[in-house]
Amino acid sequence: MSGTDHSQDQGWTGPQPVFVLVRPQMGENIGAAARAMWNFGLDRLRLVDPRDGWPNPRAVAMATGAGQVLDHVEVVADTPAALVDMNYVFATTARNRDLTKPVVSPERAMEQARAMIAAGQKIAVMFGPERAGLENEDVIRANALISVPVNPAFGSLNLAQCVLLTAYEWRRQTQDVPPEFLRMQNAKMATGVEIEKLFQHYFERLDEKGFFWPDHKAAPMAQTLRNMFSRMPLTDADVRTMHGILRALTKTR
Repeated sequence: MSGTDHSQDQGWTGPQPVFVLVRPQMGENIGAAARAMWNFGLDRLRLVDPRDGWPNPRAVAMATGAGQVLDHVEVVADTPAALVDMNYVFATTARNRDLTKPVVSPERAMEQARAMIAAGQKIAVMFGPERAGLENEDVIRANALISVPVNPAFGSLNLAQCVLLTAYEWRRQTQDVPPEFLRMQNAKMATGVEIEKLFQHYFERLDEKGFFWPDHKAAPMAQTLRNMFSRMPLTDADVRTMHGILRALTKTR
């Protein structure tokens, strides 16, 4: 294995899987894969027999901002050398293989990788060449296959896309990523008092205009208005704006 044995005390971002690009063909794809990895905090990259050799200026140009990954890249002659120190290996593939192996989604694979790495194991994920993917002689060295549920009529993924997808799933498994949040820009959520005053303002002006008619429907209509305001995630700025809108609409010219 060429290069230095870079351990975690030499700049790694923490325990993580090693991404192995097997016989990558284009420097641009290596650089794009490095960028995809660094987007999600991964920087352990090994190259197996890159077609155009290493270092590759096209990879460096494409990896703008992700030099951390290429600075620590390891280059090896063949797949066995890339996996010699691994405890468990995943292989990404879009094709059916005549092999009996567990097949997992990227999400499940990275969930398993997280648990195994936490237990002290070393994990690798193999990605095949751009043109045809991994050969069976590579795949047989994997413990499990990662299969992406792509369109069966167009199942080919670009190398960097596949790396990006897997790196994203790793990030999801290792970081608390809220499924949704409200970004507040110089505002705060309106209080119950502010919402009540807004309701009263609208109720009074609408009542003056005869909105709550006929009389037997007035109470349900008022409830609908109050419910509408209570379920909206209004900020204090929203409340001030809605007061201003109503004043402008009802002002006598």
